[in-house]
Amino acid sequence: MSTHADTRQFRTLFISDVHLGSKAAKADFLIDFLRYHEAETIVLVGDIVDGWRLKRSWYWPQDCNDVVQKLLRKARKGTRIIYIPGNHDEFLRGFPGSHFGGIEVAERIVHEAADGKKYLVLHGDEFDVVVRNARLLAYLGDWAYDTAIAINILLAAVRRRLGMPYWSFSAWAKLQVKQAVNFIGEFQKVVVEEARRNGVDGVICGHIHHAVMDEIDGIRYINTGDWVESCTAIAEHHDGRFELISWDHLIQTPTAKGITRAANTLAIPLRVAKPAEADAEAALVPSVGH
Repeated sequence: MSTHADTRQFRTLFISDVHLGSKAAKADFLIDFLRYHEAETIVLVGDIVDGWRLKRSWYWPQDCNDVVQKLLRKARKGTRIIYIPGNHDEFLRGFPGSHFGGIEVAERIVHEAADGKKYLVLHGDEFDVVVRNARLLAYLGDWAYDTAIAINILLAAVRRRLGMPYWSFSAWAKLQVKQAVNFIGEFQKVVVEEARRNGVDGVICGHIHHAVMDEIDGIRYINTGDWVESCTAIAEHHDGRFELISWDHLIQTPTAKGITRAANTLAIPLRVAKPAEADAEAALVPSVGH
């Protein structure tokens, strides 16, 4: 666990579910993260822009522009940036192979790590039966998640004033919903099977807003998490090792807005979930449509 603010260099960074255009997006945290993390390649694994919310009501503050400009600046300086659209930014799915300001658009890719292992990289919503088959229900789930996040922000402010530690209402709510309807508990298994069908060693995805690095039936399963609650990214080192990085330490800080420097916690090392933890981790997937 590092406490210095030096820029870290990686071979590849994987980031997903930023949801720019949503009031819940922690764009300022992402800008801070990008300031202290460089990579030869950055893969945006879907739901970077939240087209669903922008269609409902336009919300695009300056920090959303700042994220876009930061990525474009990295592209101009030589970083390869690949954008794999998700369900919330599906408007980009009509442009596979296109380049926008140096950013490549692709439906999915196979990433070969430095150690020669291959990973299927996709957003993952195509395996969410609600998003695929019942768009109205997906939108309702999206609205419910928005409501939970709004409650989360309010409760966090109250608890901070009372000197109480951060507690995520939305994470608790997701656990209750999961236990009640058991809707996408098989998501990880289905994604792993897709990786197996493609003859690769692992899969890197987003969509369910729950960062984890696991081994499932001989396939490496990696989820990038999100920049709404957990503020996580996956980094590949130059020797092929993967690291789950958490940038959520500033959630505890009342003055998180207008971040100007990195704070304490930088990284969480690889953790492979124990079998007994699998159900508990799966229970943390967000409501449908995310």
